[in-house]
Amino acid sequence: MKTQTYEITINTTKERVWDVLWTDETYRKWTSAFSNVSTAQSDWEEGSRILFGDGKGKGMYSLIEKKDAPNTMIFKHLGEICDGVETPFSPESGWANSLERYYLTDENGQTKVTCEVDIADSFLDFMDNAFPKAFAILKELSEA
Repeated sequence: MKTQTYEITINTTKERVWDVLWTDETYRKWTSAFSNVSTAQSDWEEGSRILFGDGKGKGMYSLIEKKDAPNTMIFKHLGEICDGVETPFSPESGWANSLERYYLTDENGQTKVTCEVDIADSFLDFMDNAFPKAFAILKELSEA
């Protein structure tokens, strides 16, 4: 597993970017870079579970380890969902207890979004390709 960092600067407030990141309608749009149908089911509260799906019964389940709106959101990935069945990640998967951390910082009226994500080696190329596309969509939605 490797920790990758992805960043983008967006010409709007942290509050606006936060809303675009975690509101269902816009979440589905910016995460379409990862899967044509990306979903997240949660109450979005710290300590709550979240189900990340692809609309086809596959995905992962996670814990919202930290939420400090509009500054920080951290997910701890616990297992995969296959045909609607949850299975904990095995240590060999490269995903067990991996973290996905989002940090929003104000930089002279702009918002810097940083995501640090632990990635299984077999997914590095995919994520290195998808994250810049996702962040470009996030920027477009946030600045609209």
